[in-house]
Amino acid sequence: MNIFRTKITEHSKTPGQLRRFLSAFDLTLLGIGAIIGAGIFVLTGVAAATTAGPAIILSFALAGFACLFAALSYAELSASIGGSGSAYSYAYAGLGEIIAWIIGWDLVLEYGIGACAVAIGWSHYVNDALMTFGFSIPQTLLKSPGDGGILNLPAMLIILLLSGVLMLGVKQSARFNMAIVFIKLIAIGIFIVAAIPEVKPGNWHPFMPFGWSGMVEGAALVFFAFIGFDAVSTAAEEAKDPQKDLSIGIIGSLGICTMVYILVSGLLTGIAAYTTLNTQSPVADAILRLGHKISADMIALGAIAGLTSVMLIFMYSMSRVFYSMSRDGLLPKGFSHVHPKTHTPIRVIFISGILMSLIAGFFSMREVAELVNIGTLAAFVIVCFSALFLRYSKPNLPRPFKTPFSPAIPLLGIIFCCYLMISLPWITWMRFITWMIIGLVVYFSYSYSHSRVDRH
Repeated sequence: MNIFRTKITEHSKTPGQLRRFLSAFDLTLLGIGAIIGAGIFVLTGVAAATTAGPAIILSFALAGFACLFAALSYAELSASIGGSGSAYSYAYAGLGEIIAWIIGWDLVLEYGIGACAVAIGWSHYVNDALMTFGFSIPQTLLKSPGDGGILNLPAMLIILLLSGVLMLGVKQSARFNMAIVFIKLIAIGIFIVAAIPEVKPGNWHPFMPFGWSGMVEGAALVFFAFIGFDAVSTAAEEAKDPQKDLSIGIIGSLGICTMVYILVSGLLTGIAAYTTLNTQSPVADAILRLGHKISADMIALGAIAGLTSVMLIFMYSMSRVFYSMSRDGLLPKGFSHVHPKTHTPIRVIFISGILMSLIAGFFSMREVAELVNIGTLAAFVIVCFSALFLRYSKPNLPRPFKTPFSPAIPLLGIIFCCYLMISLPWITWMRFITWMIIGLVVYFSYSYSHSRVDRH
């Protein structure tokens, strides 16, 4: 049987049920909204305290380089192939159905569990904000069972609320995201202004307390902070001019956010000893310890807004991957049903919202963040390989944007991402392999026989 069936998706070139509302500016903000969130407001402190120390600056630079190589491959494929399924669509075109299924199943893990990780960080910032007004959430309703609580109730509720927002339509979601992006950029600006005068160079010594391996492990952990740029490619069928605008949105948002991460991580480890940063809200806590209460409160509010936009975009992206896989027959056709008024796949949004809320309520941040990272890195490896393969298998495919210095750039993307994957803990690999095995069982028991692609 031929399970390596391929196709070039034409969804971005023919009218469909999804509507084209998003400009290059919208797509860039979509990327910034997805990238700047838990990575800068939560994982920066965790990674600095436990793996990298002040060398977290280099960790972000290393992770950013790995993402840059993958982003260039994403930009080429999104411009030439399109489709709302992101890497799933690209793998289908270049490597065949079975590989496409694996990457689609992987993307569901990346976006779905990613939203859960962000929701967990969001809940702690919300609690910090409430405490400034004399209220607090009981710890038993703020922590997962593994952390000594009953469930993380705020994390569950925000997932359900954002599911409702996504059901209203992509135009409304984009406007909501735009407002939130500006709020969190203002919060980051407040942190930078407050932190610069407080920097103590002594806090950067020793610069690499955990050695080179710790810095690399830190890069593998904070890689979670960068995964948002690939969410831009899931909007191909809702972009006004996908051949031009997608590459602008992907590369522009990644470049802006990488510079912001490096600046903020340098300032954070400069104003506080790295050993004190292993908290659920390290940026706001560090400013608060310096006596800047008003700034800390504003940063906390900005973090809440920022994390909210990340969750929104991750959930949006996951629903579009589900939509594409269902449209191709690899998942039940009910997942590709689009509501005639809102033009959104409301069934998959509703079902996935329920499942994600349960995961956010009962698992810890680090558990879900590491699982997201390995799934994302695997997706990037396949995207880079797809870009390489299509250069040789379909040399005449129109490419409005071409990755420069090919094949060197895609090869570097594969090497960097594999290097970071090796640095992740063994337990993370076991969980990832288990998820992939479940996916293959689903494929061979359902998807293969229901695929819309001719198997002969």
